[in-house]
This record gives sequence, structure tokens and C-alpha cells, in this order.
Amino acid sequence: MKDKIVIKRYAEAFLGFAKNNIGFERAIEQLKDLKLIVSSHPELLEFLCYPEISLKEKSQVIDKVLAGFTRELKEFLKLLVEKRRIDYLIEICDYVRIKYSRGEAIEAVLRSSYPLDLEILEELKTKLEKKIGRKLNLFLDLDPDLLGGIQIRIGNVLIDGSVRRRLDELREKLMTVQVV
Repeated sequence: MKDKIVIKRYAEAFLGFAKNNIGFERAIEQLKDLKLIVSSHPELLEFLCYPEISLKEKSQVIDKVLAGFTRELKEFLKLLVEKRRIDYLIEICDYVRIKYSRGEAIEAVLRSSYPLDLEILEELKTKLEKKIGRKLNLFLDLDPDLLGGIQIRIGNVLIDGSVRRRLDELREKLMTVQVV
């Protein structure tokens, strides 16, 4: 559990720093390329993890071996080495790849029993983005079983404002009522 927290914190911190300097997409690409290099040359990661080698020597190797990478990524690696977190590098790269594989936007599915007007969809999307603080890729799914209203699924969160749900809740309440 602690490892997951460390991985998330370092990944998010790097992306937050890099977003303002080299751009979000470029930072993700840099981590992806770095993972390929480290995966194909595990001796680099072993070298960076080895405690007997000084921080200065490790920094020189990072600068030399990763000359084509941005200064921000190299500084991030040096920070990981300094804080003795470099052994989390692959997991940090994987975290970023999984969480941000589609950039900053996340997918949301809006289910409705009838087609919605484009203006309503745009307004709804804008309000949802403001509420969750992220961009959305909104997909529309027509489902006549809802009977009316809408359902929105963002990741594993379901916002259900459908008539079907309300009828189901009413049925449950009526089943618990005892008639005297």
C-alpha cells in the first residue's frame, strides 16, 4: 500500500512539474521512452540503485546516457536517485501509462433513453468537467430500458438519474411497507 502511494506521488509530482515546462504529452512520451530504455538495459537501473556509487557519478551517467531527454526528466531521475526511490522507476512509468494513456481526458458514457440536443450535451459535459476537474471524452449510448432521464458512467463511478432507477427504488420501498 505504501509503495502505491509513493509511486503515485512521484508520478503526479513529475507530471505537475513537467506540465508547465515541457508539456503534459511530452512528459508522458519521455517516461514511455525511458521505460523502453530501462527495460531493454536493466543494468542501467541496477547501476542507479547500487548504493556504493556516489550521487555525483550517477548524475553524470544520467546526463550522458540520457542526453536526448529533457532536462526535466533528467532532474526527476536525479531526485529519485537522491531520495533512494529509483527502484520505483518502472512502476512510476507504468502508473503514468495506465492513468494517462489518453492524455488528461478520461472517458465518460452518457446513457439516455432518447437522443439529446447537442447544446444540452455540451452544457452537461462542461458542468461535469468542472465538477471532476478533468477533461472528458463523452460518448452517447441510447438505451430505451432507462424509460427516461440519464445515466453517466465516469470510470467506475455511476451517476444515475434515470426513471428506471427511481421506479426500482419505489418498488423496494413499497416491498418494505407492511399493510395493516
